[in-house]
Amino acid sequence: MLTTASKTAPTAAPNPDISPPETPQPDVPQPDALQPDVPMVAGPPQAEAGAILTVDLDAIVANWRALGRRAMPAECAAVVKADGYGCGIAQVGAALARAGCRTFFVADLNEARRLRAVAKDATIYVLCGLLPGTGQAFADLDVRPCIGGLIELAEWDAFVAQSGWRGSFALHVDTGMNRLGITPDEAAAMAGRIRAERHGIALLMSHLACADTPQHPLNERQIALFRDIRLLYRGIPASLANSSGIFLGGPAHGDLVRPGAALYGVNPTPGHDNPMQPVLTLATRILLVRDVARGDTVGYGAGWTARKACRIAVVPVGYADGILRAGGADDRLPGGEAIVGGKRCRFAGRISMDLIAIDVSDVPETSARRGDSVTLIGDGIDIDDVAAAGKTIGYEVLTQLSRRYHRIYRAT
Repeated sequence: MLTTASKTAPTAAPNPDISPPETPQPDVPQPDALQPDVPMVAGPPQAEAGAILTVDLDAIVANWRALGRRAMPAECAAVVKADGYGCGIAQVGAALARAGCRTFFVADLNEARRLRAVAKDATIYVLCGLLPGTGQAFADLDVRPCIGGLIELAEWDAFVAQSGWRGSFALHVDTGMNRLGITPDEAAAMAGRIRAERHGIALLMSHLACADTPQHPLNERQIALFRDIRLLYRGIPASLANSSGIFLGGPAHGDLVRPGAALYGVNPTPGHDNPMQPVLTLATRILLVRDVARGDTVGYGAGWTARKACRIAVVPVGYADGILRAGGADDRLPGGEAIVGGKRCRFAGRISMDLIAIDVSDVPETSARRGDSVTLIGDGIDIDDVAAAGKTIGYEVLTQLSRRYHRIYRAT
């Protein structure tokens, strides 16, 4: 078993592929626009779209900087997997690269390819690692796999030896998630590798399983175990903290933190005020308003019954657009909310594939007419509110954001 007392920690040989961690960049003036080839609008024409999704890139950058300040002196990377958590990997990546972010994490090679197009000088890690036969793609893109198995590492070493490419990788060690990563004992057994001139290990990493629950005992166990493993890999930059892990304090930070969901406005400290700026606004329009008599039902399954005569507004957005079906309402559960005429209004009935019914009985008729605006995210309804209504987490809401929306990207 791994114990620091019984191991002699080698010191890593210098590796020209590895850059030492640096302090996060201070706030500095930035150019007025993103790269010319990065579109600031996307999706169908605004007039034809069921809803308009506005992404505040300045808020994403502000969240990255705020997290970087909290994690100093560690470097603050950015996780932009799942198409930048549904916000657009090209736009998010370009904005963060322009702001000074030097290190990014994506899920797969396709995302790495899209990110490389807008972050040409960045260090890019691929979290899902090396799929069989993909070594040349890593070399062509100059990106790094996060390797979490001994067979995977052997395949990587074979590719490097055969190709002569001098690329690096992140060594992922499992400290308690039991998902990806070599075991701590395997990490201890191969620690001598760092004495080699071309050991190739650019980053030592692990992943916290319960960081959003600060008092969970697994946090302390993972932090302590990763600290012991780091002692065996002296000279190798280390990374453990995700978004919530940054708020566990210095022992979790290591040399590099890698926030994801918090960049996009998800609360990294559940149960406490959200320290992050909101990033998204989702607005749609009323298709029609109809009167529903007391005792009548609305939607599939007839599960929502009008307890009094009411007015129902129907909007052209549904679960095909990422508004989760579980957020619908019935006679037992209230479901999600929208802002209509400045008032919070509850959903009425199930969320359909393309439609949502909203009870606008308390909104003046002059403020709830065909064509009037309805806010589904924004104006006090945040990602975590939408997630709670859908009985899920903000991560899922973000990554389900529809390509049917007209998208507008804001950046100064």
